[in-house]
Amino acid sequence: MSLKKNRSQGLEEPCSDVEEQSKVLELRSSLGDLAGRSLKYCSDDCLKRYLCARNWNVKKAEKMLKESIKWRESYKPEDIRWVQVAKESETGKVFRANFADKFGRTVLIMHPARQNTTSHDGQIRQLVYCMENAILNLPANREQMVWLIHFHGWTLYKSVPIKTARETANVLQNHFPERLALAILYNPPRIFETFWAIVKPFLDPKTYRKVRFVYTKSPDTVKVLEDLFDMKDLHSSFGGQNPADYNHEEYGKQMQEDDIKTAQYWNICENNVEDPPSISSSNPQAKVHMNGNVVETLGNGELHSRSATDGGLLQIVAGSHGEDSKVFFNGESKGTFSSDNKVDSEAVTDGEATSATV
Repeated sequence: MSLKKNRSQGLEEPCSDVEEQSKVLELRSSLGDLAGRSLKYCSDDCLKRYLCARNWNVKKAEKMLKESIKWRESYKPEDIRWVQVAKESETGKVFRANFADKFGRTVLIMHPARQNTTSHDGQIRQLVYCMENAILNLPANREQMVWLIHFHGWTLYKSVPIKTARETANVLQNHFPERLALAILYNPPRIFETFWAIVKPFLDPKTYRKVRFVYTKSPDTVKVLEDLFDMKDLHSSFGGQNPADYNHEEYGKQMQEDDIKTAQYWNICENNVEDPPSISSSNPQAKVHMNGNVVETLGNGELHSRSATDGGLLQIVAGSHGEDSKVFFNGESKGTFSSDNKVDSEAVTDGEATSATV
């Protein structure tokens, strides 16, 4: 296979669509049989991103992708829901913008000075949730996003611990490869250069080459934003004309709606549950109750009802031939119940007392 040399970076890359697809097929073959979420995750676009991250070396891409599959099976990033990261998100330190760049790419806005917890696990979980949500909202023809990082009020005292910075770099580079188009650091203080010198060794050269420093007093650097965004959309804190800022309550509602989309997307292959059996007279409709009142019946074993589940997806997979029925909330198993019992489950919905009966 003939490869062309990328002179600016010294990397070998496929020189035609045919050669690119050949690499993708070779990588897919090396992965063996995949099923469930792993199969859904490993789309051709996904394989291309891992190949690109490893300079189109199939063996290295295979190792990287298999490690990501193992990580996703263990960490289950697609199962994280807003209720699990709402506290970390209270100050708007990381959130998805309600606008895209001129290329239609999702934008994540970060305010590191708004750090509000000291939880290593909580901060990583929120970051992963935000990445998954940003990916969920990418247009069909886009694979990458843009980060806008505002440094107003930031000090070394408010910087994340080195342990968290290292794990952040590990997760983003190894499990979300080639998802970043550009990271724009807006008005970082001089002291940030010290922090950057500490963090930079943890970053892949391909990653830190995507970083741009923008200073309001430097017109040449500001042009980066002007070229990338419609200034009417860009928040005024970044020099744009949009006065909006983070609203935790409104953003939470938006994320709960997105959580439903996430559950719907992954439900195709999650839980290894067969399609719910059809409802018949011998297998009556299930009923969902909230605070004792029937709010919905389940004619096909699945309910999409924010009023009943506070924004989540509640599934009842009816048992057949005397078997217990199964309860799922946002794709996570919440137990079983027999046809003559009732399951009361505040834990299922993290909200009102909700129950289901068959």
